[in-house]
Amino acid sequence: MKRRRARFLRHRLGMAGGVVVAVMLLAAAGAPLWRTQDPLAMQMSQSLQPPTPQHWFGTDEFGRDVWSRVVYGARLSITVGLASMLLATAAGVPLGAAAGYAGGTFDALAMRCMDAILAFPGLLLAIGLVAALGLGTGSGIIAIGVVYVPVFARVTRGAVLVRRQEEYVEAARALGQTDLAILRRHVLPNCLAPVLVQATLGFASAIVIDAGLSFLGAGTPPPAPDWGTMLNEARQFMVSAPHVAVFPGLAISLAVLGFNLLGDGLRDALDPRL
Repeated sequence: MKRRRARFLRHRLGMAGGVVVAVMLLAAAGAPLWRTQDPLAMQMSQSLQPPTPQHWFGTDEFGRDVWSRVVYGARLSITVGLASMLLATAAGVPLGAAAGYAGGTFDALAMRCMDAILAFPGLLLAIGLVAALGLGTGSGIIAIGVVYVPVFARVTRGAVLVRRQEEYVEAARALGQTDLAILRRHVLPNCLAPVLVQATLGFASAIVIDAGLSFLGAGTPPPAPDWGTMLNEARQFMVSAPHVAVFPGLAISLAVLGFNLLGDGLRDALDPRL
């Protein structure tokens, strides 16, 4: 464990991603402390103002403070990303572990179902699920979670296929332990590294899909401060007031970059072949 921690600390890009993610988490957790204005308060007399000491990121077409809305948008994006990844992990990991360990017909059927879901583009599948479930943050979380269930299932299955052939598994089987006990005590704990890396990388994609849903009007409904909704509302002011699109777009880019760099660093640190 110490060796892996030291390896990660030497990974410059991974550490840079960790710093970006830490700043995002801090901003999301302390949004009421960092805001300068009420993110929902409208002041039409100050609409489309450029960045000033009073409004750090300027104001939008309704006179709302863009900085405050970006900060609260971070809270919403982190919530959606975390909840959707927890849902995908809770469903995908047990399914992939069971399929990889049992093999045979169950493995074939389970993976063909996962392949069928993976055949749909992620954003398109999420839009279809949200349309069926109804608009709202909860529907977006469920939709993104379902999109990533096959990813976690396949990652876990691949790791279990490798681990189930190890000598310690054979020893546990020779001692009379049940398959469920072997899977829970010996196999799954040694498969956590690739799952953790995939969760980190999936977090970045979840933020993008959530922003895409909101941009298309299928995500969190306004006036909630959502990065995708802010970009959608800013389209008509790209020339006259570019700041209303630049700052939420920059927030999405930094969040995705941070989680991707963190995931790459964790992958390099946790991979025993390195």
